[in-house]
Amino acid sequence: MKETVLVLDFGGQYKELIARTVRSCNVYSQIFPGTVSIEKILSVNPIGIILTGGPDSVYHNDAVRLDKNIFELGIPVFGICYGMHLMCHSLGGEVKQGSSGEYGKVTVKPVNGEKAFYALMSHRDVVSTVPKGFRITSHTGNYIAAMENADKKLYAVQFHPETSHTEGGREIFKHFLFNVCGAKGDYLLEDYIEKETMRIKEKVKRYKDKELKPGSSKVLLALSGGVDSSVCAALLSLAVPDLLSCVFVDHGFMRQNEGDEIEKIFSKRKLKFIRVNAQERFIKRLKGIIDPEQKRKIIGEEFIRVFEEEAAKLGKIPFLAQGTIYPDIVESGGDPGAVIKSHHNVGGLPEKLGFHEVLEPLSQLFKDEVRLMGLKLGLPKHLLERQPFPGPGLAIRITGEVTEKKLKIVRHADAIVREEIGRLRKKPDQYFTVLTDTLSVGVKGDSRTYDPVIAVRAVSTSDFMTCEYSRLGHKVLDKISSRITGEVAGISRVVYDISGKPPATVEWE
Repeated sequence: MKETVLVLDFGGQYKELIARTVRSCNVYSQIFPGTVSIEKILSVNPIGIILTGGPDSVYHNDAVRLDKNIFELGIPVFGICYGMHLMCHSLGGEVKQGSSGEYGKVTVKPVNGEKAFYALMSHRDVVSTVPKGFRITSHTGNYIAAMENADKKLYAVQFHPETSHTEGGREIFKHFLFNVCGAKGDYLLEDYIEKETMRIKEKVKRYKDKELKPGSSKVLLALSGGVDSSVCAALLSLAVPDLLSCVFVDHGFMRQNEGDEIEKIFSKRKLKFIRVNAQERFIKRLKGIIDPEQKRKIIGEEFIRVFEEEAAKLGKIPFLAQGTIYPDIVESGGDPGAVIKSHHNVGGLPEKLGFHEVLEPLSQLFKDEVRLMGLKLGLPKHLLERQPFPGPGLAIRITGEVTEKKLKIVRHADAIVREEIGRLRKKPDQYFTVLTDTLSVGVKGDSRTYDPVIAVRAVSTSDFMTCEYSRLGHKVLDKISSRITGEVAGISRVVYDISGKPPATVEWE
């Protein structure tokens, strides 16, 4: 990449949103730990550096800090929230705890007389004295909201311009990127596709092994049917047509008609598509299992077994492909941010399968970029805009033991919810149903019923790390409830989940 902006992470929850915002302006971004060395920074040759927010207080001894020589490199720096505190503290200003915090939307007033605007604040510590050479550029009436040293190209804001709650936030980024850093905006997804296609093609076709017959598969991909693995398959089929084998393990916990849709899409591409219908063995393994963590582990282990069996049938294949994306890498490690979750795609396949190399062609892309790439590669829009779906599928959207009868119920109810909410012009970011193990008395056809309760879940989020429940209209909820209780056998009551994350999670299990 010709131009790169580094996002230095100090444990802020919006680090990925910052990096995505930069890329949406056609400037490439990478996330590094805030403790990265000067040498590493210089090796990337960035045109700008952004410091994220974080949970620490800079005046505490154990606070995460950065090498203050960063501010002497001549590279423009933009500090956000904790990043502003770091800049101030490192350069001789004063940061202290405010008499009261600022949380949520707060009015910010520029000192130059420009129109005031709303911005998202989330802080208790404040900049009380700016460093020498800096000037205050905006305030909230109570505290300093922004400062700058234009001569040294150092800028900082107390609020979060990366969120949609801040008015004009994108324009603030564009000003920093283009007016301060001098970016050309040369990051284009088309270039990424072309370069990655050529890289894979050269690597795979260059690999020689006497045991491999001419024209045999050289790349193996576990195709889940999710957005990431589907786009990965499309890119690989473009790069190495007829040298790719995709194994789709249908564990029986997919949503309505999904397995058939996946087969229809990929059986037409230049790859070897293998569908393994393993529904019976998966549900047999889950017999009597109630604990959700046990369900997840059993399904993951069984997936590995099935994949191993199918891989063995194909003979020696040197390359294993995975649909790993950039947030997977960021979330799986990185100091000082805590590990959110460890990602081991395709079920955490064991090393004994003996692959020469792992290919991860999407590992530098965010989810929205992956979806856009899928469109450019010709995948249908409805596949790319699918609701996020957990690997264990409907098995963890059934509380209690998983049975064929319960799967039929939740699959039907889920299809109704997706159909009705799908009609809305403005849709929630994720919506689905859960078949609970709570029984409820009802009346159908003048007869008493005692059936499980269906819970409907719909959330709005920008990052899926936090979310709010979606305020669906009563007309929509009434239609959903009427259809589920009228069309799905064995259901007499529907409830709507109004919990946010935190304290709840998006999924129930």
